[in-house]
Amino acid sequence: MTRGVLLLVLVTVVTSCTLKDAAAPEAIPAPPDVAAPPVDAVRTPSGLASKVLRPGRSNVRPTRASSVAVHYTGWTTDGRMFDSSVVRGQPAEFGVTGVIPGWTEGLQLMVVGEHRRFWIPGHLAYDSDPRPDVPKGMLVFDVELLEVK
Repeated sequence: MTRGVLLLVLVTVVTSCTLKDAAAPEAIPAPPDVAAPPVDAVRTPSGLASKVLRPGRSNVRPTRASSVAVHYTGWTTDGRMFDSSVVRGQPAEFGVTGVIPGWTEGLQLMVVGEHRRFWIPGHLAYDSDPRPDVPKGMLVFDVELLEVK
């Protein structure tokens, strides 16, 4: 085979392949109960619902004055993942009061090592945020509390 024919074959093979973009993260599938909290979810007076997915390994809880490190994934109730520290491979760190009210309330229910699912009603999330690029309505988050600082 001549060099020109070999190059043509190689170009044809490479261009006919579908290459996956290594930088594009895969979405984490939505949990089956993403549309609404199940009957066994615990509800707070504010409307926040949650369910422990895995118990924690300590009795350390964050307070409003704490900073935390967490892994999380968030979905809209139609199952669209919109954010995930898990996909990025880097835990998020922030002050407990530096996030939406549903997170501020929910984090204080958790202990280190716990993995919990939250159903956060729109009024405790982004419904009053005027930015068009933030999800509205009830949001669902799986949160793992890694550390309290």
